[in-house]
Amino acid sequence: MMKIRSVNNISDLGMSLLKGGFEITEAVDASVHGIVLRSHKLPPEEMGANLLAVARAGAGVNNIDIALCTQRGIAVFNTPGANANAVKELVIAGMLMSSRKLTEGAIALLNLSDKSDVAKKAEKLKAEYGGPELLGKTLGIVGLGAIGSLVAQAALGMGMKVVGYDPYLSVANAWRIPNQAELAGSLDALLAKADYLTLHVPALKETNDMVNAALIAKMKKGVRVLNFARGEVVNNNDILAAIESGQVGYYVSDFAEEVLMGKKNVLCLPHLGASTPEAEDNCAIMACDEIKDYLVNGNVLNSVNLPAASLPKKPGSTTRIAIIHKNIPKMLMQINDLIGAAGINIADMVSTSRGESAYTLLDTNAAPSSDVVAKMQAIDGVVRVRVI
Repeated sequence: MMKIRSVNNISDLGMSLLKGGFEITEAVDASVHGIVLRSHKLPPEEMGANLLAVARAGAGVNNIDIALCTQRGIAVFNTPGANANAVKELVIAGMLMSSRKLTEGAIALLNLSDKSDVAKKAEKLKAEYGGPELLGKTLGIVGLGAIGSLVAQAALGMGMKVVGYDPYLSVANAWRIPNQAELAGSLDALLAKADYLTLHVPALKETNDMVNAALIAKMKKGVRVLNFARGEVVNNNDILAAIESGQVGYYVSDFAEEVLMGKKNVLCLPHLGASTPEAEDNCAIMACDEIKDYLVNGNVLNSVNLPAASLPKKPGSTTRIAIIHKNIPKMLMQINDLIGAAGINIADMVSTSRGESAYTLLDTNAAPSSDVVAKMQAIDGVVRVRVI
């Protein structure tokens, strides 16, 4: 029986999908075939020789060494969209808190040394914590995936104008964007219009310090910036300098950094974006479904390092061979030649690629011998062969 390690208290609604067909463990064991985790930083020493897949119950995968997993033939999955509503609600809360200074006002009341006649004192305090309404203001959304499109819908519902920008907008995500939202032709065009700016981009080399002094200079004066993406996306020193100069009116981040603590017009939250029971359940269910389908059937959905691939099982095929390999010429020819030479018939197959990686599923009428599997594994460019 395959073993799956559960880390970070994964929701029972998700883990229950794996019970019966897998042995569930919390122990670090070299025999583990799959890992389901949330924010746990996965070190190389926890990736045993038998590890086939890692499923992240969440969207970000910067706690997993993707390059190493790809090199070892370990599929990495995430759960895009499963926590989108939770993050959307927090973005709306962030806009309200940055506009109306709700946190500062509440803290001021709590910090009153003398709380007698507090109603009268509160009336005097409120002049310090005024701020604009959202109605009629323009929200700029950078990244129009599952979260960004939901934020657009919510903002329009509150009477805001919405301008979005996403150079990698997929067809599926495009359908989710309301017609009333404007799509900017460039990031600069969006920045020139946005009274509020919300970021929904992944943490990549290309997005590291994306919001820096040069980009901030192109924003409207007094813009309120919301970061519920990843802390690395914003240069903290540059955003603080912009707040000091008045170029940025307020900064809300879901990622606490020492340099941001206690600064005026900065609000840090303890990474609450997906911290709702509903989001945790949704992420766990999706992650466990993905890793189960991969381990049992070899199908790939929502992998960050393998191309999507799905092959329904048909009558007449008794064995499935899953091959992770490099996307290079003559790979399929070499694999098929080995299968044919062994007298095995291929009943069905699918082969897909993504960048330098490729993935092939073969349904055959007989299982290949260990010798055939070894020869297949020895083909230059083959990363991992698995017989299901």
